[in-house]
Amino acid sequence: MMSRHPRKSPLAAVASASIVLAALLPPGRAGAQDASSFPVIRSTLGNGLRVVMSPDTSLPVVSVAVYYDVGSRNETPGHSGFAHLFEHMMFQGSANVGKMEHFQLVNAAGGSANGTTNSDRTNYFETLPGHQLALGLWLEADRMRSLDISDENFENQRGVVINEYRQSYENQPYGLSYLRVNELSYGDYFPYANPTIGSVADLQGATREQADSFWQGWYGPNNAVLAIVGDFDPDEAARLVEEHFGQIPRRTVPAWTDPGFAGQTAERSEVMYDRLATIPAFFVLYHIPPARHADHYAVEMLAVILGDGESSRLYQLLVEENQVCTEVSAYTDDRRGPDLINIEGIVAAGHQPAEAQLLVEQEIERVQTAGVTDREMTKARNRVRAHFVFGLETTLQRAQQLAELELFHGDARLLLTEVEHYLAVTPQQVQDVARRYLLASNRTVLDVIPGEPPDSSSDTEGEPGAASEE
Repeated sequence: MMSRHPRKSPLAAVASASIVLAALLPPGRAGAQDASSFPVIRSTLGNGLRVVMSPDTSLPVVSVAVYYDVGSRNETPGHSGFAHLFEHMMFQGSANVGKMEHFQLVNAAGGSANGTTNSDRTNYFETLPGHQLALGLWLEADRMRSLDISDENFENQRGVVINEYRQSYENQPYGLSYLRVNELSYGDYFPYANPTIGSVADLQGATREQADSFWQGWYGPNNAVLAIVGDFDPDEAARLVEEHFGQIPRRTVPAWTDPGFAGQTAERSEVMYDRLATIPAFFVLYHIPPARHADHYAVEMLAVILGDGESSRLYQLLVEENQVCTEVSAYTDDRRGPDLINIEGIVAAGHQPAEAQLLVEQEIERVQTAGVTDREMTKARNRVRAHFVFGLETTLQRAQQLAELELFHGDARLLLTEVEHYLAVTPQQVQDVARRYLLASNRTVLDVIPGEPPDSSSDTEGEPGAASEE
């Protein structure tokens, strides 16, 4: 299996409820709901903290999600990895909470907690029994106000992240290819070429003072969204939010200017060798507009038709009919900035990436010339509707979606009508975006070959580390 996708569209993967949450839910109480029926209450505290609440008394749990508007895109060359480092640092204690005690208190209350980082944001979240809302809010507020960035915590967590890099990327088949393909696709556009986990050299060269400055700048209330979903009284929740967060001072958030993505005018291709892989793999990527752009919805529908599930076009063509791949998928990264549609696969033994890529190219050409059928669109709409509904099944999933829409697009209420944009996509629009974006000049190709690279003194075409752009 290839390494996990670094980021996937929420329509392409449905998160499952945690074991703890499942244990809290009585049989039949976790049914999916129509997003248009969710109440959404928005407010902003005096210190700039944006708050989104969605009460749902049918579930005996409450989820709290805090989204900070900082990800690896906000880092600077030579200082990568800080956003992900703080995903770890935020559990190392604060003024009133000891090291790792955040997890201990949530678990003791019958809940679960975690955090994640990507290029566009960092989030922290807990799911608790409904009557434990105050605990979740207090924990999040305490570390927003008074995180313990001691020399000991910094050194310890820097080591943890470096070890994670080695375990998750250097020592995993295909692991480094997921970092390289972003670098190759985005070129000198640092915000997205920069890997979320950072570089080992940057982490080793970082100082505790730099980490403290990073937290002081990005982790204030005026750079965050707090979402609360589940079994709670809105008036009481508002009082608790003000009590715990209202007195946290605003911070001066560092200025961030999008350097601008120049786009791509010629195909980029590279071959990399992977000593841990046993069979080849490939990536084919095309640049597309950001998430929620009108064309992005049509590209996502195209991705569903091409590579979402075993009945998709590419799976049937590459895996079932021609047996040149054992796995193939298509998805968008769903970034708030310039995005990608990814087509990737594991090549079957005895075959090479070029064989699979030729079939992929031919199938894309068929879409461009003949379009997609009404039946395919109906099936894609059904899959999208199901993914969307089940993707909002738990209080945590809803809290995360509401917080992200508020953070990225300024209004959590967009969730109420988001699926309609996908369902309104026409076959003609799918064909149009295939013609507009899935072009050779807009394409990045990375082949992953098992084993060690050939002699670096050789001038053989396609050597690792020698990208070509034609």
